[in-house]
Amino acid sequence: MFELSPPPSETKIWQADFYKSNATFSIAAAIVTPDSPWRLLICDRRGNLVIEAHCPQKTATVAWLTGQLMPLIAANPPHLIQCFRPQSLGLIQAAVQTWGIPVEATRRTPALKRLLSQNQPPVFNGNGALALEPAPPQPLPEAIWGEKWRFGSVLAGDLADFWGDRPIPYRGLPDFLLPIHLGLASTVVIPGMVIYGGRQSLRLAQWLAENKPFVLNFIANEPGLSGGVILEADLSDRWILATFQDAEVAQAAQTFQEQKKRCQGLHFLLVQPDDSGVTESGFWLLQDELVP
Repeated sequence: MFELSPPPSETKIWQADFYKSNATFSIAAAIVTPDSPWRLLICDRRGNLVIEAHCPQKTATVAWLTGQLMPLIAANPPHLIQCFRPQSLGLIQAAVQTWGIPVEATRRTPALKRLLSQNQPPVFNGNGALALEPAPPQPLPEAIWGEKWRFGSVLAGDLADFWGDRPIPYRGLPDFLLPIHLGLASTVVIPGMVIYGGRQSLRLAQWLAENKPFVLNFIANEPGLSGGVILEADLSDRWILATFQDAEVAQAAQTFQEQKKRCQGLHFLLVQPDDSGVTESGFWLLQDELVP
């Protein structure tokens, strides 16, 4: 099971959002319209606006959404619609099901998020248009626990080994996260986490692939409390990959976070059966979300 690289440039992709806010800010009009709390915003992957529309609560329905999309789809339908907000995913899926257009649940909608973050009025409280309620971190299912883990690193120029001829059953290597496409020099150190899964290695890698790894972060340990490595996955899930109290591991976690800042948030997650380095079960390139 492989994560495919982004479709070719001729593939038409929309990034869409339909959400409720305390007030709606219009990009086109540059005004706040507090009587229209629902906002539909769609753009292409380059950030070109496809449609922006507002409606009051009472008319924020699938029927209204379908009516807004109908002339756009009839004229030039997209091949795929991407959606990052769980609350709008089902509405958008229902609105386009007649046309059979696939809707992808993904946090990787940078063009849309740039539009959402532009010129926000004070009522948004900073980044309110992008804010999602984070799920409390959950422990991994016991059936897929790995045997041990460590922080690791690799030079950007050496990452090509992981998408060459190695038979990795599960991997996520989207083109837009490759170091060369981020403008990173081959000597830049890319940090990551390595999990040795033992007999559960393939099951763990399969579970990770199904849950769409997004980013890795850590919670610093405090007196009486353990630190931990948290996997942000799917649209809003959070999973506890590891916990620790050891001061040396905590320092390594801090180094991991600092290294991410020096390589545009790029990092990796690697699953192996053991530390022999002979085989890999899963490998993902990840990146912290960077929205201007």
